[in-house]
Parts: sequence; structure tokens; C-alpha cells
Amino acid sequence: MSCGDPHDTECGEVLDHLYEFLDNEMAEGDYDKLRVHFEECSPCLEKYGLEQAIKALIKRCCGCDDTPADLRGKVLARIDSIRAGQRSGEAVVIAVDATADVHTAVPPKAPAEAAARPVGASVEAGAPAE
Repeated sequence: MSCGDPHDTECGEVLDHLYEFLDNEMAEGDYDKLRVHFEECSPCLEKYGLEQAIKALIKRCCGCDDTPADLRGKVLARIDSIRAGQRSGEAVVIAVDATADVHTAVPPKAPAEAAARPVGASVEAGAPAE
């Protein structure tokens, strides 16, 4: 994104650090650079306002949930990895870990029994498996 006007700080750099700015996680000098940019650049200011509104909505709806420390560490490490890849010009690939612990009242079936049951069929807890 760029408004086409020259700025001391490029629009791309400002948007790369938008969440650090929103979260007050920047050094004072960097914070001031971005604040000045927002005063000069309406497209970036609009993006800032949108992201600020989204963060406020999330905080209002999910503010009572604590983030597990290990999840926070993994997310921050991944962000650092992506940023390092962007700085070096490498292609950035984002992988999603889709594994999850699933707890059910029904013990897992042997592979042959599971294959015999139609896809989407359910077994009630305590009922004998077919």
C-alpha cells in the first residue's frame, strides 16, 4: 500500500510494524516515526483505524481468555521467522499445524471396524460398535 506521496517512513515499513504500534511495543523513536506517518498518510491512517477497531472487538469478545504461554511463544517465534524470511527475500511459506487432541466417550475402533462403518455414521457413547 502506498498513497503515492513521499514520506520519511515508507508506507510498507509502517504497515509491517502496525501491530507493534497498536500494542505499544515499539521504541519511543520508532513510535514517533509511525505516529508522524499516520498524520501525513490517510490510507495508512485508515488501515490503522481498521486494525484498531478489530483489536478492540477481539478484546471485548475474547478478553477474558488467557493465552497459553507455549502458544504465545510459538506464534512469536513464527512471526520472527516470517520477518527474517521477508528481509532476506525468501519465499514465505506458512504451515498450519492441524493436529489436535480429541477426547471422546467412545474408544477408538480398530481400522477394519472403522472402515466398515459408513462415513458420517455415528456411534452413541456406550453403544456396542457394529
